[in-house]
Amino acid sequence: MAANPVTLVVGEEEFLVDRTVRELIAQARQALGETGDEGGDLHDIEASALTHGELMSLTSPSLFGGGAIVVIRAAQNAGKEVAAEITRFAAAPAPDTVIILTHAGGAKGKALVTDLKKAGAQVAERPKLTRAAERADFVKSEFKRAGRQADQGAVQALLDAIGGDLRELASAVDQLASDTDGRINAATVARYYRGRAEATGFSVADHAVEGRLSEALEQLRWALATGTAPVLITSALANGVRLLGRVGAAGNKNSAALAGEVGAPPWKIDQVRRQLRGWNPSGVAWALQAVAEADAQVKGDSVSAAYALERAIRRIVAARSMTR
Repeated sequence: MAANPVTLVVGEEEFLVDRTVRELIAQARQALGETGDEGGDLHDIEASALTHGELMSLTSPSLFGGGAIVVIRAAQNAGKEVAAEITRFAAAPAPDTVIILTHAGGAKGKALVTDLKKAGAQVAERPKLTRAAERADFVKSEFKRAGRQADQGAVQALLDAIGGDLRELASAVDQLASDTDGRINAATVARYYRGRAEATGFSVADHAVEGRLSEALEQLRWALATGTAPVLITSALANGVRLLGRVGAAGNKNSAALAGEVGAPPWKIDQVRRQLRGWNPSGVAWALQAVAEADAQVKGDSVSAAYALERAIRRIVAARSMTR
């Protein structure tokens, strides 16, 4: 992305927005003839904190020479007068000055986005990655960014291990790229993240509701062995079973529309719909009862939390095949 006097970064994907802002700052410093991370006047401010006329002072030439870089966060919260000042600057940028704005998207402050586009501002879209395929593409691009080759199995294994947090996924790719050799595959990921990747409560829950008893029990033992609190595992089991009930009751409603109702992102809803195969309402109700009993036992009613959890998993798997 080339340096531009005014760039607007629009989107809710925090990690990608932050990365883009950092890259734009580096490009601006280079364009302004500055070197290093401390070159030039850098002002980083929330739009809601900007007052009328302050932008002019921030973009004025420094007494010590050099350019100015102004980062304005959450531009959707800018006041009416401040938004007008930003738009005027975009239409007639001051020399040796760069403004970088972030905007969450959506209806709030939408007029500012429209006005900045008309004024000639560069726009970078960074929407939320909600679909599983989008997150897989992100992981692939991160491996490419790191200069490493990884097959589809590695991509899926990393998503299963880390989850959907882009910041954690990017960090995991960087670690794999620096700490391993050769082409990265699922076995590489499993070796590197064993204990963390294969033993989270959510991974235990996913295997249980999918009816994969041996895998669920194996990962339960890993989770407990690596210090995962039993109460976190019961919480993950409860969340997994509740989602089965909520998504199943919603019928064929669009995943994006359903996300707000059930409190899960669309990609997770798509996953739950795949997990629902083999379940019926009676089985879900029985599984919920099993989890509730395990939760009480883990919190003090049982001498062995591990036994209570294993019993709950066996009951969940059995509930999946209930006919009525």
